[in-house]
Parts: sequence; C-alpha cells; structure tokens
Amino acid sequence: MPQDDKDLTYPGGLTRLFVDKDLSTGTDLPLPEAQTHFLAHVLRAKPGDRVRVFNGRDGEWSAEIAEVAKRTVTLRLEGQTRGQVGVPDLWLLLAPVKKTPLDYIVQKATELGVARIQPVLTRRTIVDRVNSERMTANAVEAAEQSGRLCVPEIAPPITLEKALANWSAGRRVMFCDEAGDAQPAAQALEKAGRAPWAVLTGPEGGFDPAERDMIRALKFTVPVTLGPRIMRADTAALAAIAIWQATLGDWG
Repeated sequence: MPQDDKDLTYPGGLTRLFVDKDLSTGTDLPLPEAQTHFLAHVLRAKPGDRVRVFNGRDGEWSAEIAEVAKRTVTLRLEGQTRGQVGVPDLWLLLAPVKKTPLDYIVQKATELGVARIQPVLTRRTIVDRVNSERMTANAVEAAEQSGRLCVPEIAPPITLEKALANWSAGRRVMFCDEAGDAQPAAQALEKAGRAPWAVLTGPEGGFDPAERDMIRALKFTVPVTLGPRIMRADTAALAAIAIWQATLGDWG
C-alpha cells in the first residue's frame, strides 16, 4: 500500500508499533502507557494520523488514531497492508556481554533476521545478571524500525552445558571457533546444507578450553572461523549471522 500523506512518520521513517493483540478490521486498540507517550508527546500525534501495527501473527495493518486522550491513545484498525511473513529458523546463542554491547547485539540481530536469542552462561562470562525485559524492549524497537513482522523470542538465560545437553534434534550449531583450525564459515555452511541452525558465540576472552573441546565433540556442531582478524564478541555474533544469512538464509 502506498504511504498516505496522513501516515505518521518520525526521523527514522514510517511509525510502526508492535501490539500483542489480535488484529482485525474496525477493532479499536487502546495503547499502553509507553506507546501512548511516544505518539502523543514525542510525535505530537493527532486524531486522523495513521500508523502501522503488527503482532507477529496477523501481518501488518494500517491504523488510524481515533482518539488522543491524556492517558491513552486509541487506534482504529483499517486494513491489512502486508500478509504475515516469517524469518529463517535461525537462533543466536550468545554469552552475555556488558550492557551496551548486549543492547546492540539484540537490536542488530533482530534487524538481521534471527528468530530466537538465547543467552548462555559460560565459564568466562563476566555478566552475572541478564535483564530479559531490556532485551525484549530492544528487540521490539528494532523490529518496529526494521520492517519485521515478528519479534524474536528472547529466551531466559541458561548455562552453556544445559543448553547443549537438551539440544533440539535436527538443529545444527554454527560454532564460532577462533582457535585457527576450523573451516571458513561460508564454506562450512555450504557443505553442511540447509536445516534449522543456531549461531554460537562466546564471551570476552573466548571459550574455556574444556568448553571448546566439549562443543567440538558434539555431532551437531559445525566449527567455523570468521576470518583472519580478532573480533570483539559483539562483532563476531553479527558477522556470523550475516554470513549465515548470505549463505543459507533469506538474503538470496
């Protein structure tokens, strides 16, 4: 649907909102406090302006702002603008890093198209607490701004050993192993072929040698190298996702 001159925009582009409610023509949606504040006080929205909304199930919809009250902005759904489209079945398993890099990883992994983000606690993980609500908020914002029609699942933190001991049958793991004796990532992925996948990246300082041996011994792991340079943990995670998307994902 072409962008209407009444569509509400902000400097980043067309305003899109994630709403965890069913979407159907003519439905009125009162928005929660944070979205009400954003529309009413940041964007100065007024009745008659339009936004786009999505819930991860029913595609994207055009909605008119029906009412701007002191505490609640109410939307009225007009019609679907895009049908629901999923993302590739790619998970990201990452050792949590300091707050700002973790925010960045979640935002960019969402933009790059991962379906699930799973924090895993390793022996060298220096972050002892993970704010899942903050991770979810970053994922929602990134999905809104990137045009995604779903928000990646944010799984609760779990130890690396427990995550791999209860691994999903049939899902391969792209193990980002920077020890120097693994295959280049794209080459290894092409050989392994299409399947449900997960990317596994380590903490600052890398994996403990015993962890590395344990990971490499598993039949479902595919050790890969990301190139000749040493990368920060946040850079490695995003580089690995990009390589997977370009080789086996939906970029082609």
